[in-house]
Amino acid sequence: QNMLQIGQKAPAFTLLDNEKNEVTLDQFKGKNLVIFFFPMAWTGNCTKEMCSVQEDYNAYSGMNTEVIGISIDTFFALKKFKEEYKLGYTFLSDFNKKVINDYDMVHHEFAFGYKDVAKRATVVIDKEGVVQFMQVLPSPGDLPDMDAIKAAVKKLG
Repeated sequence: QNMLQIGQKAPAFTLLDNEKNEVTLDQFKGKNLVIFFFPMAWTGNCTKEMCSVQEDYNAYSGMNTEVIGISIDTFFALKKFKEEYKLGYTFLSDFNKKVINDYDMVHHEFAFGYKDVAKRATVVIDKEGVVQFMQVLPSPGDLPDMDAIKAAVKKLG
């Protein structure tokens, strides 16, 4: 059961993106925001997921919606990941695990003995900064239901 609830204000954040720029939640005011939390760049399903997000990317921008990916990777790794797969959207580095804790998206036992990575989860935030949709996958092996996410964004108009 997630502590983050639909209808509540999304927790504020300030993170570095893949170009070392500071990005805050407030910067997205007036636009819908889709946050894809994912465990780690380059692990099989993360790559699959991020590439399918890229396929939807134009649909989202047409809906006044920004898309960001958040993982605990360093911004160096995220920059490489973005370049390698030619991903058009922004990745934010939550290296200190603050945001995954604030959003209650911590996956405590990941593969390889790694602990406390982001869950594979999607949060849709409206133009006012309120959480309108969440999909938290029980296993990092699962992939998000992209159509459900798009439908949630469409509803926000």
